[in-house]
Amino acid sequence: MQILDGKIVSQAVKDDLKQKTAELISKGGKTPHLAAILIGNNGASETYVASKVKNCEEVGYNSSLIRFETSVDEATLISTIEKLNADDDIDGILVQLPLPKSINEDKIISLIHPDKDVDGFHPMSIGKMIQGLPTFLPATPYGILLMLEHYKIETKGKYAVVIGRSNIVGRPISILLNRNTYPGNCTVTVCHSHTHNLKEICLQGDIIIAALGIPEFLKNDMVKEGAVVIDVGITRVPDTTKKSGFSIKGDVDFTNVAPKCSYISPVPGGVGMMTIAALLMNTFNAAKIKSEK
Repeated sequence: MQILDGKIVSQAVKDDLKQKTAELISKGGKTPHLAAILIGNNGASETYVASKVKNCEEVGYNSSLIRFETSVDEATLISTIEKLNADDDIDGILVQLPLPKSINEDKIISLIHPDKDVDGFHPMSIGKMIQGLPTFLPATPYGILLMLEHYKIETKGKYAVVIGRSNIVGRPISILLNRNTYPGNCTVTVCHSHTHNLKEICLQGDIIIAALGIPEFLKNDMVKEGAVVIDVGITRVPDTTKKSGFSIKGDVDFTNVAPKCSYISPVPGGVGMMTIAALLMNTFNAAKIKSEK
């Protein structure tokens, strides 16, 4: 069993981006600039956005953090995105989800200009991805691909089982693993809460992507020997033994599943770190495209 270490892979991606960014700037290109919008003070979102800002600095990017209270109205958020769309210095825009219930997430995501959609959520980005056209890939699925590529995990002809059908992870990673490229060329089944015989389906999986948001859902008896298991889940679970009062759990019962796997990603320290690496990749590519115009 080998650990798919997000720290190692993300650092390799960042080292490469740091070098490419320096080269881009030295040739007269622009410094990549990522703008993040954060609403409220959700602990997980605060940590995640702070990490994005720190990582931007590490690879030589500029970053801007725009904060609003949870009481912010939709019109103010729309106006902010329009200003960022019009700002030539901004290469990437991300709106940290989830948003307050009073704000329409789909509407806000659709307002981000596709050329600055470094989270890869815009309908145009998704459409291009489905057609196999060049575009910004959704950050978490893109991070999974980067991890598979780094560890040279064979995907051609493999049977991949995706548990979860969200637009952020489940659906896009199922499409990406099915592409005629590497990583890809998998036969893919997407499972969800209404799937019959889920255990039997998982037991056939050469690669299992667990992305449904239920702590330790994937059990030992659902995984065959030698499977590759990638855990996308991240849930805060109350834990009185921790100073913080909670533990971070993935969707995989790691302790019992890991011994059966050829490769497995941990939580924390796995896919979460790759999501940020992929976001940085998309932001660099956005700046590079703009510099070449």
